[in-house]
Amino acid sequence: MSKIIAITNQKGGVGKTTTSAALLTALHQRGAHVLGIDLDPQGSLGFCLGLDIENCATIYDVMRGDKSIEEVITETECGDILPSNILLSGAELEFNRPGREFLLKTHLNEVDREYDFIIIDTPPALNVLTVNAYVASDSLIIPMAPEILSLLGVSQIRETIETVRRHYNSRLCVLGILLNKFNPRLNLNREVLELSEQIAEQLDSKVFEAKIHASVSVAEAPAHGESVISYAPRSKPTADFEALVDELWGAEFPQSKDG
Repeated sequence: MSKIIAITNQKGGVGKTTTSAALLTALHQRGAHVLGIDLDPQGSLGFCLGLDIENCATIYDVMRGDKSIEEVITETECGDILPSNILLSGAELEFNRPGREFLLKTHLNEVDREYDFIIIDTPPALNVLTVNAYVASDSLIIPMAPEILSLLGVSQIRETIETVRRHYNSRLCVLGILLNKFNPRLNLNREVLELSEQIAEQLDSKVFEAKIHASVSVAEAPAHGESVISYAPRSKPTADFEALVDELWGAEFPQSKDG
């Protein structure tokens, strides 16, 4: 049975897709069988990993029942991907029948035994797609930028998590808050770290020891159809993401000899 983790924050620009792509790549390089699911209608995860998202079947086709999940899963050098594109933006209106919160979970039941990890990249909103991700997942990772508005987004997630736990998925937990674009020399970054630790306590969670430092390589990698892990293997963000994997699953998937 796979570990299913949603990468979530209703605030945009906090590094959800960067985190999803990096975790998929790092785990894949360590020998794990991984599946990445893009639930963002912008299709950023598939695009960042080199897929032609405008000319392929997507998670939208699966949720509509037009294609099986096996037909849509695409192999990449970073593991398997279930891509998305702008067609998914109509989900809130189109998927309105009873039980719509379980659409993703139902389809994942068909393949989850084939993977060690399933990583879900969620949209920057608390909508039916985000709820589907929470219902299907065992746990959440919450990336945030060291900004006050990013903190606000994290605090607003709490109510949605509690609703999902109460009605749909009692086992859902928060693995931790991940600080992206972090610079410990800046006062604001240190202040946000303190505040994020308070919010993590409210979520019965923690702020990860691993923090992802800002670097131009993170911005450059998507243009090359790669995650930062494969694009800039010796960069500081790559070392940071490897440290995050070690913190979470290093005992099960230690660093490869080449890593």
